[in-house]
Amino acid sequence: MTSDQSPAAAPTRRARREPEAPPPSKAGRDLKAAIIVGVILAAVALGSLLLLPEAFLLLVLVVMGVGVWELTRALSTVGVRVPIVPVILGGSAMIVVAYYQGAEAQLIALGLTVVGVMIWRTADGVTGALKDVGAGAFTALYPCFLGAFVSLLLAAPDGHLRVIFFILVTVFSDIGGYAVGVLFGKHPMAPSVSPKKSWEGFAGSVITCALIGAVAMWQFWPEAVWWHGAVIGALSAMVATIGDFIESSIKRDIGVKDMSSLLPGHGGVMDRIDSLVMTAPLLWIALSFTVPIA
Repeated sequence: MTSDQSPAAAPTRRARREPEAPPPSKAGRDLKAAIIVGVILAAVALGSLLLLPEAFLLLVLVVMGVGVWELTRALSTVGVRVPIVPVILGGSAMIVVAYYQGAEAQLIALGLTVVGVMIWRTADGVTGALKDVGAGAFTALYPCFLGAFVSLLLAAPDGHLRVIFFILVTVFSDIGGYAVGVLFGKHPMAPSVSPKKSWEGFAGSVITCALIGAVAMWQFWPEAVWWHGAVIGALSAMVATIGDFIESSIKRDIGVKDMSSLLPGHGGVMDRIDSLVMTAPLLWIALSFTVPIA
């Protein structure tokens, strides 16, 4: 070997390539996890509903309690202390009395809950009392009072059908909006609040829910007018979208992406029921007129 020659460079070992994580969906979620969790949630809800009305009522109580915990926990990150004890007790009372005593008792329970929030917070000093009481009253209204309309749906003789109808037209708002939005979404509805929601996806929600509502009305109540179901479904999609925007605005104001991480692929319980609590009052009123209780 001459002096101007250098030894052959030692062969370099190619770096081991790590397996790539599956890319997130265009909606920014783990789609596989979201589907699995969604199927489990649907099975639990349907199973309890068909097993015994009181079992589903217990499920509503649990969901409401977790939702209140998530909301109060998120608000605490910006210095708002919601009096959670009176809200949980009052929210539970709203759900139970709505089922056994009706809408008037539900409204009375809301009023008593707000009074309880004010008394409880007053005993904790005056600093920040106004914002804490306001947040407590808001939490008592949303999700507790609005969620209690599910109890009113359930209380009817055909309550299981009314609840299934309510869940179908609300859940398919998300499904239809997601599918159409991913495929064709180009024009955002409110980019500062929810950048991924498009007008095309909204149209998909309305059309899907109208179809689901019409078919469900025809199947569940043959004596009813099928197109009433289409109208209710379309309105439900609109209200569900408003519920999504309300939840998104709250999270953006607080500075969180999700209310929690309890449900893989979905976020928290409040991230999953935001549209449900908004559509429950609409469905109760609409079905009361279109499918009167005998």
